[in-house]
Amino acid sequence: MPVNNGANDGPRISLMLRVLHEAYTSAVDGELAAAGFENLTGGRAKVLPFVPADGIAVGRLAALAGVRKQSMAQMVDQLQKDGYLWTRAHPDDARSRLVFLTLLGEQARPEAIAAGDRVEQVWAELTSAALVARLRTDLRRLSEAIEDVRLI
Repeated sequence: MPVNNGANDGPRISLMLRVLHEAYTSAVDGELAAAGFENLTGGRAKVLPFVPADGIAVGRLAALAGVRKQSMAQMVDQLQKDGYLWTRAHPDDARSRLVFLTLLGEQARPEAIAAGDRVEQVWAELTSAALVARLRTDLRRLSEAIEDVRLI
């Protein structure tokens, strides 16, 4: 990994997070394809665990998944085209849609969750369970600390 970090030692955190995210997404995509969900790619599987049975607004779904509303709207559109989601107008907000899982989405959700769990298990085996747990704790702490100070 290249070192180009100004005054700090080592690669930028953003680079390391991107590399990990790409590895995670690629591994999950591969597992989902092997399970018969070949078109559930590009990290869109991360949407499925956040969709409750009574539906969820696209904006809330974006917040839970940690992406921008526009990105989530595009993911929802693609997942709807691929048969994993369906939408209807939000009864309380004409500008919003409620998102629901289709039968295919309900079948894919546990596979997506299990695939993510397996990736994290492999990472723990490659390093240690303690390191992965510490990483989760530290990243959660950093995420919470910057929540109100968005720099983007």
